[in-house]
Amino acid sequence: MSHLNDMALFVEVARARSFRKAAEAVGMPNSTLSRRISELEKAIGLRLLHRTTRKIELTEAGQLYYERSKRIVDEARLAHEQLGTMLEQPSGVLRVSLPVDFATLYLTPIIADFARHYPDITFEFDLTPRRVDLVAEPFDVAIRIGKLEDSSLIARLIGRHSRHLYASPGYIEASGEPATPADLAEHECICMPRIPTWTLHQGMNKVDVSVHGRFTLNSVGMTRALAVNHQGIALLAEKIVAEDLASGRLRRVLPEWQGSSVSIHAVTETRLIPAKTQRFIEFLSSRLMET
Repeated sequence: MSHLNDMALFVEVARARSFRKAAEAVGMPNSTLSRRISELEKAIGLRLLHRTTRKIELTEAGQLYYERSKRIVDEARLAHEQLGTMLEQPSGVLRVSLPVDFATLYLTPIIADFARHYPDITFEFDLTPRRVDLVAEPFDVAIRIGKLEDSSLIARLIGRHSRHLYASPGYIEASGEPATPADLAEHECICMPRIPTWTLHQGMNKVDVSVHGRFTLNSVGMTRALAVNHQGIALLAEKIVAEDLASGRLRRVLPEWQGSSVSIHAVTETRLIPAKTQRFIEFLSSRLMET
């Protein structure tokens, strides 16, 4: 890598035919530049420049080396410029694994806005509930909700969503409204599999409440729909039910209490990610961290 840097310095000297002018162009002391070119000549084993007190001339070897080096240096400079453009306006296919309900109920408008900002990116989304294998499958990034498994993958926290208790006015009219967390034991709660308790917080206070109900399921979307259809009390992220709250289809239950927040991570195989993936993660984070 040092020889490549010295090659670029040699090209500057050969173009300027002057150590002083080249040193000014690269922002390096004249003596340092002269020493670097001497080290390059020693490494190559040939003299590249004829030095006199008045001017610099290329040797025959120096002329050949300059012609070859100039193309390499120019190609490298062009590559850096193109990469800079790519960072500003990334392009290509972005392959993303997304949680089904979270993507459908909340992320879609954010993703649509991202697509408007970056018109040269095309998208392939996988919305299956399975945990995809980022090493074996061609995904650029996976968005995951909740606790992560320990692995060698790189996880970036991009947001947290607070959760609250919600029920429909119809359910509350038929079954009454709980006044304390303990009252949830007497209500129909729409539960997640293998999660028999809800942890609720009120300031510094925390309580674990055993819950049960006729419906146990692993779909946030269907949990929301069942709550709207008067089937019980649900513990859901506030953003998931925003439209239902605005329309009056759902209302907050035990409003002074809230559930544990849910973490949202962007997971990649490596820290070295292309611009399209980096911009996508940054964009999601900027929106999700707002809440």
